[in-house]
Amino acid sequence: MSYKKDEKDKFKNDLKLRIYNWSVRLVKYLRILSKQEKDEAVKTIVNQLLRSGTSIGANYIEAIGSPTKKDFRNFLAYSLKSCNESKYWLSLMKDTGIDEGKEFNFLLDEAVEISKILGKSVSTLYKEKK
Repeated sequence: MSYKKDEKDKFKNDLKLRIYNWSVRLVKYLRILSKQEKDEAVKTIVNQLLRSGTSIGANYIEAIGSPTKKDFRNFLAYSLKSCNESKYWLSLMKDTGIDEGKEFNFLLDEAVEISKILGKSVSTLYKEKK
């Protein structure tokens, strides 16, 4: 029984680290981009992406520390929503020609992967609820 708990704890910690590292790279990327850009539309998108991107990890941390399974599920769902919003802003940046460089592509690809993981976890938790 404790083996399963250890596995779950390792998964949570690995995902927490993955999200945190992604957030650090996002902040560094946006910091550079915001210094280069004077366009108000770009600044707005950068600010929105900063908010949604950093919210992924903040909500995931809240989920891990939740006292109840319901709170855990809800905060995990908030984390997923923030990740989906971040994918939206990143896609908008790509489709409007703001950026498509190597770091940008990493951030978008990693956001897609993180959202798949969070989505599967949230889906599993809602199925267990029934």
